[in-house]
Formats: sequence, structure tokens, C-alpha cells
Amino acid sequence: MSAVPSSVSRSSFSRTGRWARGYHVEQVDEFFDRARVAYEHAEAGAAVTSADVRRVGFDLVRGGYDVGQVDAALDRLEDAFARREQEGLRARVGAQAALENLTTRARTLRGRLLRPDGDRFDRATGFAPAYDPDDVDELCHRVLGYLDHGDPMSVDEVRRAVFRTRRGSRGYREEQVDAFLDRVVEVMVAVE
Repeated sequence: MSAVPSSVSRSSFSRTGRWARGYHVEQVDEFFDRARVAYEHAEAGAAVTSADVRRVGFDLVRGGYDVGQVDAALDRLEDAFARREQEGLRARVGAQAALENLTTRARTLRGRLLRPDGDRFDRATGFAPAYDPDDVDELCHRVLGYLDHGDPMSVDEVRRAVFRTRRGSRGYREEQVDAFLDRVVEVMVAVE
């Protein structure tokens, strides 16, 4: 097995000032410790996946860890787990079957990407916060160009996408867009 990437080891992140908010120190340390153990002892079935890393959240507290530094380390950690997961899949089913699996996952994204602008996702209801459809549709066009034509796009562009906020039926349901973008990230990380 390859060496543990430095992003999996407990890191010393900078702390925010006394009055600034950052990620809860103990929560971050606990997650990175658990991830390191999972990475080092994958054969024992320690359960942390790239999806777990992508979805982890920490409370914001005064004097916590610098958010940007932790987020960057989480991105590297997710990439490390995703590479290992892809290598494991190739070892189990063979390179051709792993490629077919990746192609199938990419194809499932296309159905939603090919929908008309304004209709790619369900609309939010009531006064629920929602994402601006124009912003989301613009990102979807870029993802489709990446998948269909190899247009340049980094996984961090999808991870860091920020959309204007709308309310209710004026915007796309946030959780549906977020779940879709999680699948886009999974495919992009497996390709890189």
C-alpha cells in the first residue's frame, strides 16, 4: 500500500483570532485522526470513504481552525481516498470493467445536464432558500463541456462553486443540486 499522504495525518492548522470563527478544533482533529487510521488500515475495513470526506462538516466556533486551510486539506484527503478506491476497483474487477463503471457514472450525469435551462432541478417550495437557476445552469454547461469535449475544468471549480440565493420556486432545491454536484466530483476525481 502507498504511504499515507500528509493530508491524512493530523495537521497543525492555523487558528483564527479570538473573535473570528473557524472550524471546531476537536471535531477536525478527531476526523483527521479517524481518516488516518482508516487510510493506514484499509484492509481492516476501517470505514472512511472519499464521500465521507466530501460530506464532513464541522461547527464554526471562535478561535477555531482556519476554514480555508482545513478545506484545502480535506480536498487533498478526498483525492487520496478516491484514488485508492479507484485502484481498488481496478484490482477487483480489472481495468476495463473499472473504466466501464466510470463511463456509466459519467453517462448518468448527462441526462440531467442535457435538460433545458431552468428545468434541470426541482424548484424549492415556500420560502426555502434555493440556488439561482442561471448560476447552476452555467456550471452545468461547463461540466457538460468537460465531459463531452474535454474542455478544461478542475474539480475544485465544482467543489468551490457558489450560487446566488433565491427563495422558493424562484430557485433550484439546494439539496438536489448539492447531491448532483457530489456525483460530478466523484466522477471528476476518478478521472484525474
